[in-house]
Amino acid sequence: MAQLVCEELTLGYDRPILTGLSFEVNAGDYLFILGENGAGKSTLMKTVLGLIPPLAGKITRGEGLSAGKIGYLPQQTRAQRDFPASVREVVQSGCLGRRRGLRAFYSAGEKARAAQAMERMGITPLADRCYRELSGGQQQRVLLARALCAADSMLLCDEPVTGLDPAATEELYHVMDELNRRDGMTVVMISHDPAAALRYASHILYLGEPVYYGTREGFLATGAGQIYSGRGNRPC
Repeated sequence: MAQLVCEELTLGYDRPILTGLSFEVNAGDYLFILGENGAGKSTLMKTVLGLIPPLAGKITRGEGLSAGKIGYLPQQTRAQRDFPASVREVVQSGCLGRRRGLRAFYSAGEKARAAQAMERMGITPLADRCYRELSGGQQQRVLLARALCAADSMLLCDEPVTGLDPAATEELYHVMDELNRRDGMTVVMISHDPAAALRYASHILYLGEPVYYGTREGFLATGAGQIYSGRGNRPC
């Protein structure tokens, strides 16, 4: 079942970055978005989230999959790493996009959803810790729990392992793979890690010349796929 269908998209700001882009994401997919810097990967993700409009084309979301119910794990800035809030407060803030109307406090249901997300990510013992005191890997687990508070069935991740050491990187990939395989969460991930894409992806969207969308196995048969497979763990 298609959760997200993009048809003939033209993406950009004052001028087009990408034109004629079409692909779809089905329930349970693990889609890696690959491409060189400036190819339009983050612009595409922001457009799917409804943060910027497409210049042309159409985005159709599956029934019940509104933009506010898609979990989003963005790139983390240095200022965000120093955010002075507790882990619980950061995770609960992920519920805000699901709300209808304005409320000053979190409901019992929202608190329960946040507690479940923290348990899912194994960070319940950190609930009262200050976010900025955590390691990079712990912070990414907190942000992933926050994204799960919004997510019903889809997570969008923008280079989530940037700045992590190899052990934390492998741990985060394992967590994402479990969410996809065990829990059936659809995952769409921007990545500069070809080895991870060729290991975990069910599908690949390559923004290059030419654009490719299809299965991981099909991508390996393309010229770009052969180049990526030869790069091993080197970032592209």
